[in-house]
Amino acid sequence: MHDLKRIREDPKFFDEAMVNRNFRPMSADIINIDTKKREITTKLQQLQSKRNEIASKIGMARGCGEDTTALEQKSSNLKMNLSDLEKEEVLLSEQLNGILSTIPNVPLPDVPVGSDESSNVCIRLVGEPLRFDFSPKSHYELGEALGMIDFSSAAKISGSRFTILRGHISKLERALKNFMLDMHVREFGYEEISVPFLVNEECVYGTGQLPKFTEDLFSTTDGRWLIPTAEVPLTNMVRQSVIPTAQLPLRMTAYSACFRSEAGAAGRDNRGMLRNHQFSKVELVSIVHPAEGERELERMTEAAENILKKLGLAYRVMLLSTGDMGFSAEKTYDLEVWIPSEGSYREISSCSLCGQFQARRMGARYSGAAEKGFVATLNGSGLAIGRTIVAILENYQLRDGRVIIPEALAPYMNGVKELNKNG
Repeated sequence: MHDLKRIREDPKFFDEAMVNRNFRPMSADIINIDTKKREITTKLQQLQSKRNEIASKIGMARGCGEDTTALEQKSSNLKMNLSDLEKEEVLLSEQLNGILSTIPNVPLPDVPVGSDESSNVCIRLVGEPLRFDFSPKSHYELGEALGMIDFSSAAKISGSRFTILRGHISKLERALKNFMLDMHVREFGYEEISVPFLVNEECVYGTGQLPKFTEDLFSTTDGRWLIPTAEVPLTNMVRQSVIPTAQLPLRMTAYSACFRSEAGAAGRDNRGMLRNHQFSKVELVSIVHPAEGERELERMTEAAENILKKLGLAYRVMLLSTGDMGFSAEKTYDLEVWIPSEGSYREISSCSLCGQFQARRMGARYSGAAEKGFVATLNGSGLAIGRTIVAILENYQLRDGRVIIPEALAPYMNGVKELNKNG
């Protein structure tokens, strides 16, 4: 949610920010509704004050045995006026919140301006992309040949865009989950949390998925929502809370299944594991003082990069443009891992600073001796496990179709050093 005071004070800045985010200028509409609402609020306060004054006069008149009929009529008229104004104030509040809830966050000044991913900026390249002396197979070709990725059974059970992992690739998924959680807890001080995969509507509103992205989510018949990422339950743990400044920062990590309808993905990545309705991920969430937001974003990105480095995977860090960032973000780094079969980099993590945008929606505040206000929130993938499996299969494949297990995962694989048709 946006700071109305900031919009009133600098509408030109706000409109320019919205244009950069592919939205139309909206400050005039917002200020117009806000002005009407503030005027009505002032009238309500004045009328309530008059009504209180009349009530006092009625009490004094009755004490003196005087006729109070005229005063009571005035009070009744004021009550009716108050009721009408209160209804109008509610309608204007709903109208204002309806607009604000569908407008994306304002990007930070160093975010590149652009309409889509073509304006993203490469910050750094890490590692050398592998060049094989044979034509590398795709992850789905490798997995199916090994008998460890089963798309046909998944389609029979659940439909398209689902995957069943079997045998040692299933073990690899579990190994990656434990490896990632251990790294984030031990090396970066995140608290491990086990979260619900179903949340209420207030939670998906609080982190910005509702109301704008309803079609991208799955919901139940009783009003709950399947989480698109563990960001939603983790961040909402501080909803409607006041956190003492001395307790900040809060850093949390969680493994979860993630559920997305992929409503806008028709024709994209139809084969394989890159874009499924259900996938697994280890998520990172930080709750910090607003002044620490950008520093925490660098730290969170480092934590996600740490996993890729330990797995020996080449990747690049991209600073997303204004037109490619997520709805709630004011700055985002994407980590993109090298995929040999495509000869290109593909996203495996997004680390975003949301500033106070989500906190305003959730009512999440901090308070200290010298100041108080809304906290800043951050979230990042640390990493998407399915896409990490894709990267390992393709980067560690051998000519004969076997796949070597990265050394960092050896303690988690119970002696399995490679994936082959025998196991």
